[in-house]
Amino acid sequence: MTDQDEESSAGTSTRILDIAERLVQVRGFNAFSYADIAKELGITKASLHYHYPGKAELGAELVTRYTIRFGVALAAVDVRLTDPRAKLDAFAELYADVLRGQRMCLCGMLAAEYQTLPKTMQEAVLRFFNETETWLERVLREGQEQGALHLRATPQETAQMIVGTLEGAMLIARSYGDVNRFEAAASQLFSSLAA
Repeated sequence: MTDQDEESSAGTSTRILDIAERLVQVRGFNAFSYADIAKELGITKASLHYHYPGKAELGAELVTRYTIRFGVALAAVDVRLTDPRAKLDAFAELYADVLRGQRMCLCGMLAAEYQTLPKTMQEAVLRFFNETETWLERVLREGQEQGALHLRATPQETAQMIVGTLEGAMLIARSYGDVNRFEAAASQLFSSLAA
C-alpha cells in the first residue's frame, strides 16, 4: 500500500466515523445501518466492512474517538481557566454547543440504548462517563478547597449528579428544540453550588 493509499484509507475511515457519529447523535445507534453510511459516502457496504468489519467495531471506535476528543476539550478548559466555577460553566458550554448543532451527547444517546449495545461499546460508554466524572470531581474538589464552591454531597456524588442532570436537560431541551432550557438548567445547577 502506498502512502497515498494509506492517506485515502485514513480519510475514508474518518469520514465513516464522522457520518456514524452524526447519525448516532441524531437517531441513535440502533436506528442506522451500514447502508445509510455507504449511501451518504457513495461507497459500497463491502468498503465499509473493510474499514470496520462490523457495527460493534465501528461503535467502539466511535465512542473511543468521542471520549478522546471530549478529554482534549476538558484539558483545554484546564489550560484556559483557573476558576472552578468558570470551568463548570465551560463544561456546560461543551454540552450546549452539541445541542446547538441539533445533536445529543453521543454517549448520552448510547446510554439510552445501553442494554442493546455490544459489550465493548457498553464498556466504552461507561469509560466516557467515568472519565468525565473524574474530571468534574477534581474541579469540584478544587472549588471546595478554594472556598469557591459549596457542596452538599461528596465531590464524587456531585459529579455524578451534574452529569446526570446535564444529560437529562439535553434530552428535554432537544425535545423542545430550545437550547435555552438546557442553559437555564445548567445555570441553576451551578448557582446552587456557589459558596
